[in-house]
Amino acid sequence: MNSSAAIRPSVHGLRKAARRHLWMHFAPLGAAGGDAPVIVRGEGCHVWDDEGRRYLDGLSSLFCVNAGHGRGELGDAAAAQARELGYATLWGSAHPRAIELAERIAGLAPTGLERVFFTSGGSESVESALKLARAYHRARGEPARTKVIARELAYHGTTMGALSLTGLESIRTDFAPLVPGVTHVPATWSYGQPAGADPLAPAHAIEAAIVAEGPATVAAVILEPVQNSGGCLVPPPGYFDEVRSICDRHGVLLISDDTICSWGRLGTWFGAQRFDYVPDIITTAKGLTSAYAPMGAMIVSDRVAGPFESGETVFAHGLTFGGHPIAAAVALRNLELLEQEDLLGRVRAHEPALQATLDGLRDLPLVGDVRGAGYFWGIELVRDAVAARRFEPGEARDLVAWLGSALFDSGLLCRAADRGYPVIQLAPPLIAGPEEFAAIEGILRRVLAEAGDRFLP
Repeated sequence: MNSSAAIRPSVHGLRKAARRHLWMHFAPLGAAGGDAPVIVRGEGCHVWDDEGRRYLDGLSSLFCVNAGHGRGELGDAAAAQARELGYATLWGSAHPRAIELAERIAGLAPTGLERVFFTSGGSESVESALKLARAYHRARGEPARTKVIARELAYHGTTMGALSLTGLESIRTDFAPLVPGVTHVPATWSYGQPAGADPLAPAHAIEAAIVAEGPATVAAVILEPVQNSGGCLVPPPGYFDEVRSICDRHGVLLISDDTICSWGRLGTWFGAQRFDYVPDIITTAKGLTSAYAPMGAMIVSDRVAGPFESGETVFAHGLTFGGHPIAAAVALRNLELLEQEDLLGRVRAHEPALQATLDGLRDLPLVGDVRGAGYFWGIELVRDAVAARRFEPGEARDLVAWLGSALFDSGLLCRAADRGYPVIQLAPPLIAGPEEFAAIEGILRRVLAEAGDRFLP
């Protein structure tokens, strides 16, 4: 890995202090986790740690630094807003940046979604949508509609409501019992399916679940445009048309969880625009500010907002930092950057090259499938690519643990996960191009070749 002379010197004892005091997320606590890397600087598509090592950020940190690192314009926007108005609540009052941002988002969202409720992040956005779906049906005289249909393996967040929608048993078990009334149905797997399988079977499974639960008890269906967990599962043609029809037929709301799939990640402002459907509610976060400030939003159709417009019914929900003035100012400037630099167009223009680069890895025996859209891709790893034979769970865990360390040590930040099946996920900043693609391919090819030697017979 390269080093940078401009890197700040290491702070003595920083890693020791982290072991003693910092409780990191989804990570072993304290000494059990060893010395965690300490990232101290970012610029463009790269970050540096406290020892001067440079890494190519192939995941936009956590699918969120869409505009790239080191954007002084976003820091300037935050500083200017802090000097003008550091905080104001949206509890019964408003402030200019929240109003301007809500109007801006409404102008970018699919037709008919005009109301914006601000949160601090993706889990809160999903939690808000879950509550709104219940409140909407109650306001219309259908209080029994409380159940939700979600997909297997899907990740929707870690707060209790969002976690209940999440289909990953590995992160649910310790917190049971969860919110009742959630049914999980198959996701849009295509790799390894038998010849002649109905590509719309996952959509039909949603309707079957609604009917089984009783349509008069189901509030919503929640789906990601491209499902993250499981490795960037792309919907087949016609999937969202069918799901929209199913929801309309049974009076069920359609929630599009765009926490990752918005703000250019798929080459469009929202995933619904990539796959040509109109949801009732969109949840979003991450790239809204390119992660320079914590912010999320729930974008709501006029139809769903309707029962609350008379003033007789109030959506009794709020968050201290929802619509924070500094976060809103950063979001407004971030959207300007995405538009001024045509980063959505850049994603659309370079998507074929990124796909071709990753497809080129199919000659490696470990690579079974490459799938995704825009700048959001997954590589599924298998024991036998010809027969689409997958690893056993224990083998998958060992493979993913080795890959995570090997890729990081090689200077590539990406995700190696065994949620469902072992996959490597990539979601580079939207400013990335052929140079970064080539670097990603070089590291992946070297590491995956070694992994094949280690883990294949």
